[in-house]
Amino acid sequence: MTLKKEVTIKPVSLGIKPTPLYKLDNLSQAYNTNIYIKRDDMIGVSLGGNKVRKLEYLLGDARAKGCDTVITTGAAQSNHVMLTLACASKLGMAGIGVLSNSGVKEFKGNLILDELFGGTIHFSNSRDQEEIMAEMTALAADLTKQDKRPYIIPMGGSNSLGVLGYVEAAEEIFAQGKEMGVTFNHIFSTVGSGGTYAGLVIGAGLHSPDTLVTGIEVSDAPFPEIVAQLITDTLPLLGTNDYPAEFKQRYISNVGKGYGVSDEHTVEAIKELAGLEGILLDPVYTGKTFSKMLDMIREGQFTSDDHILFLHTGGAGALFAVDMGLEV
Repeated sequence: MTLKKEVTIKPVSLGIKPTPLYKLDNLSQAYNTNIYIKRDDMIGVSLGGNKVRKLEYLLGDARAKGCDTVITTGAAQSNHVMLTLACASKLGMAGIGVLSNSGVKEFKGNLILDELFGGTIHFSNSRDQEEIMAEMTALAADLTKQDKRPYIIPMGGSNSLGVLGYVEAAEEIFAQGKEMGVTFNHIFSTVGSGGTYAGLVIGAGLHSPDTLVTGIEVSDAPFPEIVAQLITDTLPLLGTNDYPAEFKQRYISNVGKGYGVSDEHTVEAIKELAGLEGILLDPVYTGKTFSKMLDMIREGQFTSDDHILFLHTGGAGALFAVDMGLEV
């Protein structure tokens, strides 16, 4: 991926890349099509996940600006917060998570990992992102008075710098496909804060314009508008004008019983992948995306000639926090 000469962004190296990409042979045989998986859950930091690629650019910017403390936000069991604290620790920076008043607040799952990575956690009484951003801004001001140099990262790491991580990931995906002799005509990704999906859409437009990128929405946020703005903000950073007139993208909702709430259909999909391929998904993000993808395959929306790629964005911490209705 090439950035404009004026853009002096130097990402830090945090993850082990390229992450594995391979065909799910048992699942493909069961559904009479070609299903592949991109294992960003195996990126090499903590339990893995998509946020690491975003954080390489965001923390690279923080380091370039001489910052020593990182502040970010998410729900109580946020994968993004947990990985931000892990990556900040790896770089010798202090990490602070301002957690919204949502999700599982008991000390389990990612909250345990937050503690292990030495992060400082503040619980907000609000779920409103503007209010929480105001809290983070006030916290940053207090830290500045203490001669600290704070750097604020938005929810999910989803801004133009974070998006670059998945523009780069898309380039990696299509290079791996070329080595395999495979052209992916469909990519499925969770849409949680929009940055990962925006990067994939841009990257597919640059490297494989005929590939349709499907985003599975796991909350009720206005993602088409959010992603459109992220794409608009990110394109000026890239050193190319070779953009398609329209990016091939579509949004499908699978909120189910609500954001962060598991359901039986999702759990069955998680069990199916675990049983056939020995791979774990989570009940908040990847499980819902995988479940909807399988539904579409069962409905006959794909043929035996299609090559479908599922992006595994991590999230295993939720398996140990969210009630999935399982019994011994």
